Amino acid sequence: MFRTALRNVLAHKARLLMTVLAVMLGVAFVSGTLVFTDTLGNAFRNQSAKSYDDIAVAVTTRADQRDPKAPGGVTTAGLAKIQGLDGVDTATGRVNGFAGVADPDGKLIGNGWSNTGANFFPGKDGKDAAYTFVDGKGPDAADRIALDEQTAKKGEYKVGDRVRVATNGPVKEYTLAGVFTTEDGAVNAGGSLVLFETPVAQKLYLRPGEFMNVDISAASGASADKLLAEVKPLLPKGADARTGQDLADEQAKSIEDGLSSLNTMLLAFAAIALFVGIFLIANTFTMLVAQRTKELALMRAVGASRRQVKRSVLLEAAVVGALASVIGFVLGLGLAVGLRSAMSLTGGKIPAGPLVVSPTAVVAALVVGVLITVLAAWLPARRAAKIPPVAAMNSVHATATVKSLVLRNSIGGFLTALGGVGIVAGAAMGSDGRTAIGAGAFFALIGVIVLIPLLSRPVVALVRPLLKKLFGVSGKLAAQNAVRNPRRTGATASALAIGLTLVTGISVLGVTLGQAVDRMTTDNVKADYMVSMANGDTLDPSALAALEKADGVEAITPHQYAWPEFGGEHLPASGVAPGDVSELFAIKTVSGSIDSLRDGEIAVAEKAAKSNGWKTGDTIPVVYEDDKKEKLKIGAVYEGNEFLSTVLMSKDILNRHADHPYIREVWLKMDGGESAANEKAVIKALGDNPAMSIIDRQGIRDMFGGFVNTALNIMYGLLAMALIIAVLGVVNTLAMSVFERQQEIGMLRAIGLDRRRVKRMIRLEAVVISLFGAVIGVALGTFLGWAIGQTLKSSVPGYALVVPWDRIGIFLVLAGLVGVLASLWPARSAAKLNMLTAIKTE
Repeated sequence: MFRTALRNVLAHKARLLMTVLAVMLGVAFVSGTLVFTDTLGNAFRNQSAKSYDDIAVAVTTRADQRDPKAPGGVTTAGLAKIQGLDGVDTATGRVNGFAGVADPDGKLIGNGWSNTGANFFPGKDGKDAAYTFVDGKGPDAADRIALDEQTAKKGEYKVGDRVRVATNGPVKEYTLAGVFTTEDGAVNAGGSLVLFETPVAQKLYLRPGEFMNVDISAASGASADKLLAEVKPLLPKGADARTGQDLADEQAKSIEDGLSSLNTMLLAFAAIALFVGIFLIANTFTMLVAQRTKELALMRAVGASRRQVKRSVLLEAAVVGALASVIGFVLGLGLAVGLRSAMSLTGGKIPAGPLVVSPTAVVAALVVGVLITVLAAWLPARRAAKIPPVAAMNSVHATATVKSLVLRNSIGGFLTALGGVGIVAGAAMGSDGRTAIGAGAFFALIGVIVLIPLLSRPVVALVRPLLKKLFGVSGKLAAQNAVRNPRRTGATASALAIGLTLVTGISVLGVTLGQAVDRMTTDNVKADYMVSMANGDTLDPSALAALEKADGVEAITPHQYAWPEFGGEHLPASGVAPGDVSELFAIKTVSGSIDSLRDGEIAVAEKAAKSNGWKTGDTIPVVYEDDKKEKLKIGAVYEGNEFLSTVLMSKDILNRHADHPYIREVWLKMDGGESAANEKAVIKALGDNPAMSIIDRQGIRDMFGGFVNTALNIMYGLLAMALIIAVLGVVNTLAMSVFERQQEIGMLRAIGLDRRRVKRMIRLEAVVISLFGAVIGVALGTFLGWAIGQTLKSSVPGYALVVPWDRIGIFLVLAGLVGVLASLWPARSAAKLNMLTAIKTE
């Protein structure tokens, strides 16, 4: 039977091509994902381990320049004591913080959040082991710095050049003393690293004479565990010490956990692609079995048992699956290399390292490919084995019994109803209903797939008159052919329906959330510009003072964040400029007046006021972060604003209790609104600081709503593989349909249907099948998008369902186009058939 199966595969290799392609693409997705994440993980683990190679013990403190209550760092005297311990080779003190470098155009080099500044700590030899200089040397004076090699290249800086560097304060110019390479994670993430002389870095990021961290290397033969025990008693309060090996292991675990979520997401989309492929494979083997009915019957007649016939078909599937898996695995290696290159091109720097091909990836690729193919071929094999030899010898196509169709439709109806109830129930449950919606979606999707053959006849019947009117005989025949074999049509349409269900559901949800976020921005913000640090850190008060003096400023307020205790409960508070805040934000009062902030009173969001039983005119006790207390009067209760905190109060009140105010943003309204001149005035007021992010109203909308569009585009890209496999399914169905209808096509040619109309018939059939699947997918996807949205409604202000008719229209047009493209080869093959040869075909 194995030889028979192998001969059948070779005999029908052209008809099995699409199955091989479908399995190959799915396996490539799986193997590519596994190899890519393994390679990525190995590269980052090796980089992390390398950064801890020379560190026996690492000390970290909780020192914070901006927090007066935070413990202190390791002092210079404390560092000297550590250096004096037996077994210590070197003890290197470290401080770090934000530092942004301007390029020749004054723009920030790097992405903001990974732009770092640190101290250069030379040993007796004048070198710092963490950095290898390729040009010049480390900074040895207060006005000198060193840059990492990539930043120097991007900024076109050479040793001796003047470089503008911004920290949390005003921009300063330094002389470039050297250029270095490093294994620092921030640099490898696409950021920059600026090295300052140690006293300069201490003043910028902590306090003179203190270090945030200490890296300790051991002398030859010294034990890291023994050093750890000796170092701990010398540390300041709140400091922690661990061996370098422990930190390397922890970092490796963190990398593994981070990549695990990426791996899971990619494999989930690979599973969707493989699930869609099941329909293509099942369709292929169903049609092959139908076309070989006489051959299989002859095998039964000469002594083959049902089990042997079934095994023969499954062996064919296994051979096809194994071949496709091997090709798919090789393609997956190329995909992994491509993904790595794509990440590098988009700015994500990946450490150098070999391509990691683990046994798990190899086994997973082969097992998944063979298993999926055999599983998809099981039902066709079972049907082939159940055909009696005599019945098979007398009929080319075995029709489904009435009993089997009734049973199928009953099961499909039950599953669809069960899924629909689960989805509606989950939507009614709100945020707790997502599990119910997930289960309901699964049953509803399976139910619709089972019912699609039943649905095909009435749906196609609706468009049959239109096809006949527009395209004549070709249109009429196309509509009839589309429902001639409902199961085949249903399986082909199901693949497209699954893909478009997911695409439509994601689109409905994404567009709805995007517009809700956009409305939240436009309804709450009246400011023209928002100024913040590029790394998301706090703004220096000097930036606020400079902006207050800028030309054209009509209203300005900081968003100064604090967390005092109000009436025994810690609530977030926004320190704002009384008077100006109402010009910059839409603040709707429920009672009282927002102008009461001028008199030292506070405004409380309605939700917090109700939960605490507060009302306008009440006086409540307040405890600040410096433990000082006072009583403040509630001057207003307001509806709440997504861009402001629960409590609004004058910034002057908070400034009395904070040595380092936490200013997250500064909001401005300009004379004349947004304009190039006003933006230049803001930039000029800030001293052309590259670390300052200046965003206009459209930029604010994009910042808060842009992530939705980005997520949508990523989802579309990941679902593309499933849609490609669905297209292959349409090509496959039409090609095999043309093959088995050769005699019919020959007869149509003989009675006057020319080649042009034969092509049109095949194309229209493809379009009908594609649009049928698309309509089912769009309807189900919209329903799921609505249901999931109901679970998010309570947590998204201004949520209102938006059906993206423009995108749905594009999906339907693309589905029709897919049908046209998928039919090119089958239609051409049908038109080229020799009518006499076709008529003689059995």
